[in-house]
Amino acid sequence: MKNSFKIGGAFVGLMIGGGFASGQEILQFFLSHGWQGLFGVAVATVLLAFLGKNIAALGYSLKTTSHKEVVLFIAGPTTGSIIDCLITVFAFCFSVAMFAGAASAFEVLFGINGFIGGIFMVGLTVLTLMLNVERIISILALALPYLIVIILVMVIASIAAMEGSFAEQARIASQTSKSHWLIASLIYVSYNLAAGLPMIAVMGSAAKSKREAGMGGMIGGLLLGTLILLVYLALLANADAIIGKPMPTLAIAMEIHPMIGAMMAITLMVMIYSTAVGVLYSFVVRFVSPKSKLYKPFVIFSASIAFLASFIGFTTIVGTVYSIMGYLGFIIIFIVLKTWLKRKTDAV
Repeated sequence: MKNSFKIGGAFVGLMIGGGFASGQEILQFFLSHGWQGLFGVAVATVLLAFLGKNIAALGYSLKTTSHKEVVLFIAGPTTGSIIDCLITVFAFCFSVAMFAGAASAFEVLFGINGFIGGIFMVGLTVLTLMLNVERIISILALALPYLIVIILVMVIASIAAMEGSFAEQARIASQTSKSHWLIASLIYVSYNLAAGLPMIAVMGSAAKSKREAGMGGMIGGLLLGTLILLVYLALLANADAIIGKPMPTLAIAMEIHPMIGAMMAITLMVMIYSTAVGVLYSFVVRFVSPKSKLYKPFVIFSASIAFLASFIGFTTIVGTVYSIMGYLGFIIIFIVLKTWLKRKTDAV
């Protein structure tokens, strides 16, 4: 059970950088729908737990070292090969985005030159990837306790200092809605799944049993859902103040106390770091086995190219790629559900 929680924590660590680091993601996909956003949170939690459980279990069964084996198994050789290529490209694009985000965050949050901040994040990511997969999983999981404490403090303080009622704040938040809450929830899950599937599969393969892998994936999904709910509540209590803010969670933390703001700034960096480690590892092991002599040189080479890409406007392309990731995620969700139903039918 202990290893299942470690896998679950690593699952959260992998997803937090792209999933809700700034709070903007929770604002757009959930809070913007007011109270109905809670239904979206529930749907996202169930799907993340279900998909995490099945993908991690498949990773264990196939003893995969990358996402390729899982994708080919669930989608077949033709469709699977296309999805494999797209996921690999997206993993690299996510790495670029995380390094670009780190450079920007260092500049905005700490007043440090973006180039230096980017170099620091790249170096830290590369050093982490020199470890074996079990240690990488442990490091990804380390962010979870710290993250939970900070978010809980933020939620309690936000609700305590809230002006007006929840109903009024929900009404204000819902004025920014641009889609149905269910569609928004599904897009959120699909977007994160397309980025997270590679590492979830690899984490599953490192488990000691299929049950442990599946439980780890499910625990990770449930923890993600819980954190989404907590951030939703913190943002809801401050809806009138955070609408239009680029980093709502940081804005709330700064309002509470400068010290909490500083801790949230560090939290944002930890989130970016965790995701950068997960997605870059996923990209590298798609081409080179961690046991290969080429692994470490390829890690350095890949990180260097991703870092350079983050400074030459590649993030504009990434923005376009992210929208495609959402569609790819829908396809993956459909295929995983189809595979699960087929296994259940065959077992009867």
